[in-house]
Amino acid sequence: MNELVFFINNVVVAGSVTGSIYAMGAIGVTLVFSIMRFAHFAHADMMTLGAFVVLLLSLAFPGAGSVVGLPTAIVMLPIAMVVTAAIAVGIDKMFYKPLRSHGVKPIVIVIGSLGVTLMLQGLLRLFAGTSPQNMYVAERKEIYRLELPFEAVTRPVIVTEPQVILFILVIAAVVGLHLFLNKTRTGKAMRAMSDNPDLARASGINTNHIVSVTWIIVGGLATMAGTLLSMDVTFKPDLSFFLLLPIFAAAIVGGVGHPYGAIAGGFVVGFAETLAVFNWAVLLRPFQERLPDWLELPNNLAFVGTEYKIVVPFFILVAILVWRPTGIFKGKVI
Repeated sequence: MNELVFFINNVVVAGSVTGSIYAMGAIGVTLVFSIMRFAHFAHADMMTLGAFVVLLLSLAFPGAGSVVGLPTAIVMLPIAMVVTAAIAVGIDKMFYKPLRSHGVKPIVIVIGSLGVTLMLQGLLRLFAGTSPQNMYVAERKEIYRLELPFEAVTRPVIVTEPQVILFILVIAAVVGLHLFLNKTRTGKAMRAMSDNPDLARASGINTNHIVSVTWIIVGGLATMAGTLLSMDVTFKPDLSFFLLLPIFAAAIVGGVGHPYGAIAGGFVVGFAETLAVFNWAVLLRPFQERLPDWLELPNNLAFVGTEYKIVVPFFILVAILVWRPTGIFKGKVI
């Protein structure tokens, strides 16, 4: 039972956290692709930027969290989402819109997004430095230990405060996005534009407004994902380096251009990473006595080492492109 609790802590909980972060990041990637038809490589840097804005606001108002009984970073999150969304809209108007108005091919805009990536990385390193920083500026991170009602179990299930907040906000974001896309007029216009931009434009839909709304949603989700990840671990200016490949793998696994597929792809990639680095010898130790004498379990029985975890999304990405290029949810765009 203790080994099972170890599995829950290191796979079920950790995989759910990682999958939730990747899912929110992949939703942003897939929304940009479905509406504007290009791969936005600067999205991971936007997640890092959003977390940095939250950190700056938390340092400026360290006592705001104690007023409502929440971490200061969570209190500042809505403000940072608005700021990052405004920056995302500004980046589109300054860099991407002129390219679209000239009718360039999507690959040119992709290259432009690489330039935006380098610009954001340079600005983050200029103002944030290179050292990790704690998102909890005026309080401590709460750790919840859930004791199971079994005598044979001596280990608790461990969940941290930012993980609980993450699960709540992810559910709220997914439900809110579903209702927005299916129930509101703007959401339906976004779906129409993703299916056929020219027909949507001919039908009287203000495509410039739809593009701005898309960037607002993308910027808000990016801020939420980057902040919650930084709260769970720590804020790093180079966080985008570890996020870019997994969120693109999640978007492709789920089906590029499909938000619900991005959610599924995020959890597939997240759990695949977690399972790949999990030490399976822990689960097999209770059966050591039943194994032959010549078969001795090693101390570490992981598929890959923790330092090679970034290889897992790349392997999944290549496998999906070979086996099912359209992803899990093929055919439908939104």
